[in-house]
Amino acid sequence: MVSLFGSASKDKDKKPGFLDRLKQAVASTKAQLVERIEEIVDKKSTLDASVLDDLESTLITADLGVRTTQEILGRLKLQISQGKLRETSQLRPAVEQGILEILQNPAQGSAAPKATQPPPGMPTVIFVVGVNGVGKTTSIAKLAHFFKQQDRRTLLCAADTFRAAANEQLEIWAGRLGIEMIKQKSGADPAAVLFDALAAAKTRHPDMVIVDTAGRLHTKTNLMAELSKMCRIAAREIPNAPHEVLLVIDATTGQNGLQQARQFVDHGGATGIILTKLDGTAKGGVVIAIARELGLPIQFVGVGEKIDDLLPFNPEEFVQSLFEA
Repeated sequence: MVSLFGSASKDKDKKPGFLDRLKQAVASTKAQLVERIEEIVDKKSTLDASVLDDLESTLITADLGVRTTQEILGRLKLQISQGKLRETSQLRPAVEQGILEILQNPAQGSAAPKATQPPPGMPTVIFVVGVNGVGKTTSIAKLAHFFKQQDRRTLLCAADTFRAAANEQLEIWAGRLGIEMIKQKSGADPAAVLFDALAAAKTRHPDMVIVDTAGRLHTKTNLMAELSKMCRIAAREIPNAPHEVLLVIDATTGQNGLQQARQFVDHGGATGIILTKLDGTAKGGVVIAIARELGLPIQFVGVGEKIDDLLPFNPEEFVQSLFEA
């Protein structure tokens, strides 16, 4: 799939230390996953059932989840039966390759929605969704900063009108970044705010419109119905919109966050993931579980509190940061 974020995740002109920042963010996960694999390898030279049992426990402890763990083990067992994998010294590179293949092709067999492209001359409309507390609004500010660094003009839409502080929080960020924002009073109809923002976009011609959506309404049914309504309005005003629906997940919530995320995938039409607080967990294996179980590409990862601590996700670099010394 072609990302709306262009080649940013593979950009050769990244800031110095980009990979170092990623390595630092996953240091705890590396200790939980890769270093434990090395301990398994050191115990035995021959691959047997006990080695695979220990590996299974290690992968689950690192929060890859049962389904993804079984998929990786299934690949290893096939390689063993084919005589391609004989010694424990081959285990680490085999696991590394298995993880990389999952991250490179997360949507295998998935019916998850795909990102679309705006018509020529029209802005890219991005909905940002997720439950309250995952860092959604802050991630929007970081995303806007990311686009600004690429010289792409952004218009913010404050459509999370059900959380009193959301508008104020986003407005502060917009002021700091020098970015326009469309808002209404607290409690206003989110769809009305979206309509105003898209009308403004038609006259002001930004490159991107980023829409902050509600993270909680009275019931999940109401929340999903509101998102569906906003999607219909967006498509009516700008063809193919929303062109991307980014789901924000807090990495520290692990498998619990994955369960919440499924609601948005099933009903909110998510097309990609922003994974926040990767630096705050030893169970960064949830990155792999999210990609496989939700069938969605991870577009960005949050590795800190600063405005430029949202990094475009690249599977090769993520695996390299985990497995290389």
